[in-house]
Amino acid sequence: MRAFLALAEHLHFRDAAAALRMSQPALSGAVAALEETLDTQLVERTTRKVLLTPAGERVARRAESVLTELDRLVEEVHSARGPLVGPLRVGVIPTVAPYLLPVVLPRLAAEFPELELSVREEQTGSITAELLAGRLDVILLALPTPAQGVTELPLYDEDFALVAPETHDLGHPDRPLPRSALNDLDVILLNEGHCLRDQALDVCREVGARAGAATYATSLATLVQLVSGGLGVTLVPETALPVETRRAPGLAVHRFADPAPQRRIGLTYRSTSPRADEFEALAQSVRSAVADADARVRVQTA
Repeated sequence: MRAFLALAEHLHFRDAAAALRMSQPALSGAVAALEETLDTQLVERTTRKVLLTPAGERVARRAESVLTELDRLVEEVHSARGPLVGPLRVGVIPTVAPYLLPVVLPRLAAEFPELELSVREEQTGSITAELLAGRLDVILLALPTPAQGVTELPLYDEDFALVAPETHDLGHPDRPLPRSALNDLDVILLNEGHCLRDQALDVCREVGARAGAATYATSLATLVQLVSGGLGVTLVPETALPVETRRAPGLAVHRFADPAPQRRIGLTYRSTSPRADEFEALAQSVRSAVADADARVRVQTA
């Protein structure tokens, strides 16, 4: 049924298979099995695209609510077995995953040994859509979540620091930098789709600074390397600084005077989920791990 719903959404076997991360033959076989079970043809298979039959349109309308109820049943069964036991599907944005997961995963393994964790790293729009579609249970991202019908649990706040070449005359790194210093600098950004790009643009707009139009990067690692190569400056969240600045030579890290630009990282789940208590426990475990590992972030209370 999930395979058929993906096909009904994309009307293309390749795109539907990619959305579900399965092979085209497997998806085609699953749809054919549903047709055999219902003893009716659900799709017209053409050389270029897929069309829904009248029966297929009726099944598509009902299938989503059926799967939603099935997911709720599974979640209720899991919650009855105890806190954070069994499968948990987590989505994480790329500007959080490499820095938070190494800190959090060992604690989760110790506190919840029966947890079967799977992690998907995608940009904000993708993991939010996957959460709402029921293919993820919780997501870790910068708040606020761009969706309705979700519950947010704040985890921690972290400041942005300015990473610049050592040759830039920005004063001693130990001296707090005013935001207005951005006015004289070329700020390079992540590609579109990254929420960190939008946050950096917001900071620039506040002070009237310009963002470099010709140079973008797909990851924080590449962004910092571009700064090391003298192509501009960038804003990096505190949790990423130790990892990314260690990889690139000739950099200076400047922290802003209060109030420094910042972001809030949180855990988000569907408000209809019966596993709210479990997700509260998960959030508290993440907060504790972060508090033990990084003194520069401000952990939020439950």
